Amino acid sequence: MRVWLCGREPHTPTPTSILRFQAISRPGKDILSGVDRLINDGIADPNRLAIGGYSYGGYLTNWLITQTTRFNAALSGAGGLEHVSDWGTIDLPVDVTDIFGGFPWEVPHIYQSEGAIYQLDKVRTLTYIVTGENDVRVSSSQSYILERGLHYLGIPVQLLIFPGEGHLLSNNPWHRKIKAREELKWLQKYGSISSIETL
Repeated sequence: MRVWLCGREPHTPTPTSILRFQAISRPGKDILSGVDRLINDGIADPNRLAIGGYSYGGYLTNWLITQTTRFNAALSGAGGLEHVSDWGTIDLPVDVTDIFGGFPWEVPHIYQSEGAIYQLDKVRTLTYIVTGENDVRVSSSQSYILERGLHYLGIPVQLLIFPGEGHLLSNNPWHRKIKAREELKWLQKYGSISSIETL
């Protein structure tokens, strides 16, 4: 089974009172509960789990791989993992300020507790990362940080950067096809094996 995170962008209208201060961890915990239920109901095979998401789904994927080793493979697309630098580079900083309840210097504990970077040492999931070189919605620097961190931790990781592309990967129609092809290759290679066994 593959769990896909296609969540809405953080800046689209949502009941912000529900997610405020927990914009990553609360939905992440809900996803893990849902996966537990699917396993308990016999719908999902706990030995064949993979996860992936793009944009907000990438944020969630990055956080989820710090919380569990149950996923054999992960696909992280244009997702953030360190929210102070994200706030400083994103094209909509007011949205980050809103969902975290203030500026980084006002609520640093929330920016840190919701940031996957501060728990990266827990990751055991083999991770494929995709980003557009010129993304201003979620800076490509977030993907570089994730790739570097996992590399230093010895986690198999690969980063695919599309030149001249922004957040939507819409400048060259081949880029989306290449993205899908390479992600499927990653899942075929790693999606059915335990990530712990490969380390």
